[in-house]
Amino acid sequence: MTHAFLFPGQGAQIIGMGRDLVDSYSVARDVFEEVNDALGQNLSSLIWDGDVETLTLTENAQPALMATSIAALRALEFEGIDLSQASFVAGHSLGEYSALCAMGSISLADTARLLRIRGRAMQKAVPVGLGAMAAILGLDFSTVTMIAKSVNGGEICQAANDNDPGQVVISGHKAAVEHAIELAKTAGAKRAILLPVSAPFHCSLMQPAADAMAEALNNVDIKSPNVPLVANVSADVAVDGAIIKELLIQQVTGSVRWREGVEFMSKQGVTDFYEIGAGKALSGMVRRINRELNVHSVSDTLGVSSAVLKLK
Repeated sequence: MTHAFLFPGQGAQIIGMGRDLVDSYSVARDVFEEVNDALGQNLSSLIWDGDVETLTLTENAQPALMATSIAALRALEFEGIDLSQASFVAGHSLGEYSALCAMGSISLADTARLLRIRGRAMQKAVPVGLGAMAAILGLDFSTVTMIAKSVNGGEICQAANDNDPGQVVISGHKAAVEHAIELAKTAGAKRAILLPVSAPFHCSLMQPAADAMAEALNNVDIKSPNVPLVANVSADVAVDGAIIKELLIQQVTGSVRWREGVEFMSKQGVTDFYEIGAGKALSGMVRRINRELNVHSVSDTLGVSSAVLKLK
């Protein structure tokens, strides 16, 4: 079996995530405590006992999801799993930071601080109500890209996430996105719906956030990861720290090429994908990309135990 570790992005957050891991593994508790210290905030209290609206704020959700993923990974490591035996790691949007942290490329404290900066910068880049994102179901990436480009009026509309063969997310000015929704329906989309997000991620409107991340990343040491990263914006391997830094900056405004990344890993012989952290969104995407691939969720102690049996 050849395997890869995947790390979820925003939208997977739920109140209580990671608590089960902390109750069973001191190494998992240590992760949350280190993140709390790095941010100067009791983020774990918000994750386990707060309200979902506050947790969903971009500046909280990003480091919270990362902490949950790393806690699950540390539990696997505690159970004797050699993480370096994976062929690749990949993360969806903010999950890319989790993947890099998991493989020793960025320290846990630096990752938490970077994601706090990233979350705030992405939220601040576009005034609330000006931008929007929408999921287009039933059309492929090239078709949705053409639709986004055909929206007139001089406003921004871009294909932001190529998630799987039948799910593409668009992002940009709200009026342009709404126009693209109507065009997509005319083109035969099964569904085209606005997403409940607070900003238009992964499009050129996020350039102020990309600039903020360029400045923040300039002050952080990024090492070569212990396992090759399949990057969002290239759908290809990245192992050099300087190149990874540039890709993380590009990622803020660039498309998340998730479908291509999974296809690349599959072509390299990966048969099993382990989604590390909250939710099962990536597992669903992988199944829709290639039904022959095996997917495993590692979000709690049961998931850890199941993964250990398969990985040992």
